[in-house]
Amino acid sequence: MRLFDTHAHINDERFDNDRDQMIQDCFDQGVEYIMCPAVDRQTAESAIALAEQYDRVYAAVGVHPHESKDATEEDYAWFKQMASHPKVKAIGEIGLDYYYDFSDRDVQAESFKRQLAIAREVDLPIIIHDRDAHGAIRDMLLEHGKGNYGVFHCFSTSLEMAKEFIKMGYYISFAGPVVFPKSTNLKEVAKHIPLDRLLIETDSPYLTPPPFRGRRNDPSKTQFVAQEIAQLRGMDVEELAAIALENGKRCFGIE
Repeated sequence: MRLFDTHAHINDERFDNDRDQMIQDCFDQGVEYIMCPAVDRQTAESAIALAEQYDRVYAAVGVHPHESKDATEEDYAWFKQMASHPKVKAIGEIGLDYYYDFSDRDVQAESFKRQLAIAREVDLPIIIHDRDAHGAIRDMLLEHGKGNYGVFHCFSTSLEMAKEFIKMGYYISFAGPVVFPKSTNLKEVAKHIPLDRLLIETDSPYLTPPPFRGRRNDPSKTQFVAQEIAQLRGMDVEELAAIALENGKRCFGIE
């Protein structure tokens, strides 16, 4: 099976003791590419370092809504500057998080808007974090996101909303939650969206799918997301994984 984990925080401290071995194990199990997103400048720097170390690892730069309260003018200027790095393929993860509200909502919105503008200026896709903010993100993209494109990572809302975002030029990415037995609405989305707009991911080290719940997630577990979606759609899993891989390469401009 050929896999592209389009969202994995392999620079997370939970991988500090065995990162190189973990990455090699993932490659050995069929993972061909890994996208490592940032949540702030420090993680952007470490994501780029990993992308420079591994040919098949790519990086995104940006500030997560949780960290938006701490972002500086220098950070935003640096993100824009690093967008020209050959291994930086997206601005992200960016967006809104109305579940935790670790940053004030107006601060989150301003940060999101600024990074939408950066992405347009440098012509890179965006990786969107959307937690309980579906309508607000849709409105923000309609008002401030004309010309932006990219992916909704770890998609968590309805099929109707997915169709709206696809019309706006976005891919829909599924992580471990689509495997959870009670995720009936998410399974419907995975079953019915156009195949050419479907990506898969792990969001490692989070959201570990069954049968590994409670353990650290890693990009090799992308295979369980692929298996679930292939079963839902009545497809061969190798075919589903190959389509998702090519979609990921197209989304992030990887030759």
